[in-house]
Amino acid sequence: MVPDNGDEEHAVIAHFRLAAGGFGDADQRERVYEAEEVMAAAVEEVGVGEVDGNEFGGGEVVLYAYGPDADALFKVMEPTLRSLPFRLAHVILRRGDIESRVDL
Repeated sequence: MVPDNGDEEHAVIAHFRLAAGGFGDADQRERVYEAEEVMAAAVEEVGVGEVDGNEFGGGEVVLYAYGPDADALFKVMEPTLRSLPFRLAHVILRRGDIESRVDL
């Protein structure tokens, strides 16, 4: 077995259903942008990766973050993700080829 060389990319991919269809309303988008800024600062401060943006459409928003350890990244992001009021919501933790789902 080859030891983990630390080069495997991990990801935290958060999915939120928006109350309004399409791209959500202006207030929803603003809350997502504010949450992204908070998470980006926290992730950078702790040094566990980077928040890499969002995609709005189809009545949902998806937030992306990447780093060497999905669990450490999610631990930093989780309080802010859980504070967003949009539901249904879940997070995919991708550890290389392995994914797990956390419902928010």
